[in-house]
Amino acid sequence: MIQIGEDILIEIENHAERDFPHECGGMLIGKFSADAKKSVFETFPMENARETADRHNRILIMPKDVMRAERHARENGFDVVGYYHSHPNAPAVPSQYDLDHALPVWSYVIVSVVDGKAVDTRSWEMEDDRSKFIEEKIQKQELTTDGHR
Repeated sequence: MIQIGEDILIEIENHAERDFPHECGGMLIGKFSADAKKSVFETFPMENARETADRHNRILIMPKDVMRAERHARENGFDVVGYYHSHPNAPAVPSQYDLDHALPVWSYVIVSVVDGKAVDTRSWEMEDDRSKFIEEKIQKQELTTDGHR
């Protein structure tokens, strides 16, 4: 399960709508808990560095930007707990490309944006054997930085 405040979900959806018809992406900054839950306290939006015509269904995040997000998280006592991105005019379901580029343990929040409007937001975790994603429940609640309401 992943805990995300309604305000954070709105930030993610707004980013997806702003970048439509292109994919957007960013890191989820928060904490891992002992019971395998993740809590998200902020987003770290990133620029789609892909310069080709397939920006509508692919995003390229530069390694230097990932390092900036990790440094930001660490400096504030947090972790990168996942990644979010949009699927313009496509379902909020991971693609094979998403699976091929996923990292274990992280949550993958995907926003479906249809004709410029966010219509569905779902979270996914990769199976330990890397064979597929399984849907992860999003618990919407406001959190303090220690993971409590």
